[in-house]
Amino acid sequence: MPLHFELVTPEKLVRSEDVYMVVVPGTEGDFGVLEGHAPVMSTIRDGALSVYRTEKGEPELIAIEGGFAEVSATGLTVLAERTA
Repeated sequence: MPLHFELVTPEKLVRSEDVYMVVVPGTEGDFGVLEGHAPVMSTIRDGALSVYRTEKGEPELIAIEGGFAEVSATGLTVLAERTA
């Protein structure tokens, strides 16, 4: 089952898609999110999201600055202050 991933900035919805995994630059360390991850909220530091579309695929890097990440039953939502 895919993970539903959304990337949002104050200006707009940047991404909304189903992916395999996303690695988030949390303020207490990077963490990977797969479908079925336990609910969690984390602040994020400046860095890059690594978005894996498939299990063995190369990640797409998306530079972000600050914000929050929320994992819920519906997937992963990243609320970034801005994307580069």
